[in-house]
Formats: sequence, C-alpha cells, structure tokens
Amino acid sequence: MKSFAIIGAAGYIAPRHMTAIRDTGNVLVAAMDRNDSVGIIDSYFPDADYFTEFERFDRHIDLMRREGNPVDYISVCSPNYLHDSHVRFAMRSNADAICEKPLVLNAHNIDGLLDVEKDTGRKVNTILQLRVHPAILALKKKVAAGSGNEKYDVDLTYITSRGKWYLQSWKGEQAKSGGIATNIGVHFYDMLHFVFGDLQDNIVHLNEPTRAAGYLEYANARVRWFLSIDAGDLPAVAKEKGSRTYRSITANGEEIEFSGGFTDLHTVSYQEILAGRGFGLEENRVAIETVAHIRNAELAPLTGDFHPFLSSERA
Repeated sequence: MKSFAIIGAAGYIAPRHMTAIRDTGNVLVAAMDRNDSVGIIDSYFPDADYFTEFERFDRHIDLMRREGNPVDYISVCSPNYLHDSHVRFAMRSNADAICEKPLVLNAHNIDGLLDVEKDTGRKVNTILQLRVHPAILALKKKVAAGSGNEKYDVDLTYITSRGKWYLQSWKGEQAKSGGIATNIGVHFYDMLHFVFGDLQDNIVHLNEPTRAAGYLEYANARVRWFLSIDAGDLPAVAKEKGSRTYRSITANGEEIEFSGGFTDLHTVSYQEILAGRGFGLEENRVAIETVAHIRNAELAPLTGDFHPFLSSERA
C-alpha cells in the first residue's frame, strides 16, 4: 500500500484523485488546501491530516519523512500557476509527483523540472487522461495503420458551461490559469498530438475569456477547434437534452464517441503510474507549447479553414 498526500483538496478535480487513490488500494494520509470546504474527504479518507496553511503542511510532510514514514506520492491539484512550485516541493520531499493538467503554463518550466528530477532522483507523473481513453487509443491505432500520407479533417468542439463565478475565480485570470485554451483545452491538444503526430501549424481565430477557436495542423490531421464556457454557444441538440456540456470530435465526418468514461480515466491513469507506465515531463511539452502560443498569438482573419461555430459577425 502506497501513501499519498494531496495539494488542492478543495478543488473541482480533487475527488477524482481521491477516488483513484482509494480504488487502487492506497491511502491518503495528508491533504492541504487554504479553503476549508473539504468535507468530501470524509467520503474517502476521514483519517487524513488536513492543513489550510502550506507551511504547516510542509512541516508535517517533512516530519513524516524524518520519522521514517515518508509519503510515496504527492498529488498536485492546486491552481495551474502553482503546479510548478508544488511539483518541485513533492520531489524535494522525497516523493514522486502526480500533477493534474496543465503541468505548467510555459514549456521552459519543464526544463527546470527535469533538472529537479535529476537532482532528487524522483519522478513527475502527469494526468493526460485522454491518452488512456479506449476510443482515443482505437483512433490512434487506426491512424498508425494508415499510409502515413493521409491527413484527416478533424473538428473538435468542447463547450462546458460555467456560471458567473468562473471569471471571478483564479480560473478567470490568465496569469493564473493560462486562459481558457490552457485550462479546459490542454488535454485535447495533447490528445491531438498523441494521435496525429507532430504539430506543423497553429493559427488562432478567436481568443476571449469565455471562448477560443483556431486551426491546428499535424502530420496526419487538419484540425478546426472551438472551446467555450458560455452556455449560449451550446448547439440545439444539447439544449434540447437540457445538457450544459457538449463534446464532439469528428474525423473525416465520422463522430468519435469519447464522452463516456471520463470519470474513470483518473483511476486508469493512477493504475498506469503505479505500474511504472505513467506519462512524464516530456510527454507534456508539445501541448504546453501549443497553449502558450495560443495565449500569445495575434488573431488571424477568418479565411481558409475555421471552425463552423465561427462567423465573421461573431468574431
């Protein structure tokens, strides 16, 4: 049985990590979050020590290490801009890190983490959940079996409605979240690179606090993408079902059904990490470079390939 600690226990994604720790037969021994709305812990690990101050959490983790009971893993679920620091803390506490997406906000931070890995002998594992999704693995296999000369025409659409709170939280601050493409899109860009190969072009058509869109070209795909947290962007098919989320990936006009199984992917990711098959730092580089470019790029005019949800009037 491995022992875990978690940073960011009050966050949206933390319960998936707690589920994964429990369902892989391990134990959460310590948790930290400056917010105290963490009653969810009682459903998983009610005996876990809990801290609202990082300094006390740091001291506790260090005491456990000095007393011969070090934690094996520290799961990082904190706000995006803190991931780099908290992953470093994990390794310097003689623990391996499991970091939620995005790993960092800029690719040069990956180089620093590689140095800390080398210095400490610890490992950074990352949650790239779509890489373990059966539908995405099947698509990757299909692409790999092709001639290598074909480029798929792909449309990626992801709308996940958020209330007014979103822009008032750290997620609405680009310096802290990286913006919408980073916060809700980075694992999709990783998936596209994973399936379709090297990134060749990255054009941005729209970049607003609540929506973004553009065009990506990979070795084996031309991708039109659209992301939004605005319920007004939901298509009629979603509104008729009363759904506040819409996910769609089409490849050459064929829908890739990947909406199911999202809640189980963290557990699968933990199983792979514990078996020594986790995704490390370098696997993140292309996706982080992609979102950093989207964040800073000048907007291109709506010519050539652009997502059908866009129009000259809206953009």
